[in-house]
Amino acid sequence: MDTRTIRRTSVTLPALDEPGLSLSDVISLEGGRGRLAEFHYADGDLRDLDLADTHLLDGRIAGLKAQRTRLERLRVDSVEFIRCDLASPQWADSRISRSVFRDCKLMGAAFEDVTLDNVLFENCKLDYSALTRVRATGPVIFSACSLRETTFAAADLSNTLIDDCDLRLTEFDGGKYRGLDLRGNTLSQLRGLSSLRQVVIDRAQTLQLAEALAAELDITFGEDLAVHA
Repeated sequence: MDTRTIRRTSVTLPALDEPGLSLSDVISLEGGRGRLAEFHYADGDLRDLDLADTHLLDGRIAGLKAQRTRLERLRVDSVEFIRCDLASPQWADSRISRSVFRDCKLMGAAFEDVTLDNVLFENCKLDYSALTRVRATGPVIFSACSLRETTFAAADLSNTLIDDCDLRLTEFDGGKYRGLDLRGNTLSQLRGLSSLRQVVIDRAQTLQLAEALAAELDITFGEDLAVHA
């Protein structure tokens, strides 16, 4: 079984190439009786993607584009999302496990009450998104992603690693982040530092957090006052 490991965090990846597993091409993600299994969905260009009460199992979704996306009460197990472009997706009351989002555009996404377990976001754009009450019950990795002006609100990311990501004006608004691994990032423009108790950083990042704190508190340095006197 394949895994992706960065430092101490390992995510179990979808096992779609195992012997005996054959993915069938489908033209819709709406399965019979609310279940779609062992599928390959490619290059869909949709005006609206609206799924609810659906179980996606052992599948690959590649090149999907949607102008409007609303996903509710989804169970996603062992699914790859590759090069998908979903404009401001609304994703609520769902569980995603052993899944990968790779090279996807999810800008302006709203994840609300979504549980993540063994999920990898790799080279994805999640700028201006809001992840509200998102809970990592198993390992989660954000690798080489853009999270500019993204807000994590009341989230539980205790089993999460964020590595080599753009965290400019990324905000943490309440929640649980004990053990969140922030090594490998520039932290000088983070917001909501009071929420980041017991996270993991390198000593060299301490000065970056000091810069972020000074900006958040709108501190004026005495040297600057002397210059403008």
